[in-house]
Amino acid sequence: MKHLLTFSFFVLFSFNSLSQPLKPGFDKVEYIELLKVSAQFGDSTYINNFPKPERYRMAYRSPEVGLENRWDLWSDGGNTAVISVRGTTASSVSWLANFYAAMIPAKGELKLSDKETFTYQLASNPRAAVHVGWLVATAFLAKDILAKIDSCYRSGTKNALIIGHSQGGGISFLLTAYLYNLQKQGKLPADLRLKTYCSAGPKPGNLYFAYEYEAMTQGGWAFNVVNSADWVPEVPLTVQTLNDFNETNPFKGAPAMIKQQKFGQRLVLKYVYNKLSKPSLKAQRNYQKFLGQFASKNVSKNLTGFTAPTNYYQSSDYVRTGSHIVLLADEAYYKLYPDDEKKIFVHHFHPPYLYLTEKLP
Repeated sequence: MKHLLTFSFFVLFSFNSLSQPLKPGFDKVEYIELLKVSAQFGDSTYINNFPKPERYRMAYRSPEVGLENRWDLWSDGGNTAVISVRGTTASSVSWLANFYAAMIPAKGELKLSDKETFTYQLASNPRAAVHVGWLVATAFLAKDILAKIDSCYRSGTKNALIIGHSQGGGISFLLTAYLYNLQKQGKLPADLRLKTYCSAGPKPGNLYFAYEYEAMTQGGWAFNVVNSADWVPEVPLTVQTLNDFNETNPFKGAPAMIKQQKFGQRLVLKYVYNKLSKPSLKAQRNYQKFLGQFASKNVSKNLTGFTAPTNYYQSSDYVRTGSHIVLLADEAYYKLYPDDEKKIFVHHFHPPYLYLTEKLP
């Protein structure tokens, strides 16, 4: 009888511990476990040299879709699931998602094939825009992810942790915004709790997207964990023009103000104004031309039936997005992971992120 009571208590305790709701705020232990989950996309050597997840077990691995994108479903056996999004692989097709870096509006449609159109809303502000390559990846993954979320929810899973490292982090930003907006529209259960850890995540969109993403996840429900020595969170390249400011700004009326000046002053001010504004406008147009129009041709070659969007947003003002947890590389870190121009990902892989995270208080 004593053993039966002990066993019953153990089962009850285990079930309750697994069924605890997600808590807001950065949790070092939670992130480390998710980092271990994320690393399972690596090859056998990579996986064998990295600690295994302890709390979660893999329940499903998706097929490769889109630009060789993939995701895993992990579970704690209770009411928490993990959506783990794979990052860039060595494949040139996988890298296409990164180089396809023009912006498109954060609300609209993508024609994925002759039979499938992806309707999305990541933000309500018409000035919000996001990275088209990672949105294409999100579009191809979303259908499968939503089906598994529905299945998990019906079986009692009401917590979903989202983790993505590198390109996976870029996709996770957009996936998170997509899911929150579906929830807002009543297309996902209101009591489904989402929490996101982007890891080594790049810049996913412009300031107006960032504002809405940060507003919808504020209170400790989304983070981007970055190693200060890692270059990936610094991309894509940012080109800010005078058109990227809020409607009320001192630059909008500058041309009219310049016209009111005396002839000599007008010439000088106009010259300075053009020198400051025109180069960024030209850079933005080139950005869209090469990383939008040209890149889309290669994307279309790899996605049968895909129709590249033509409504590119006239901006390349990529910004850091979300609440950041900075892993500050110090002298001890650089002794273990010295800069090496021949190893451009030396600071980007999972091991240096784990090392720095474990040093956090």
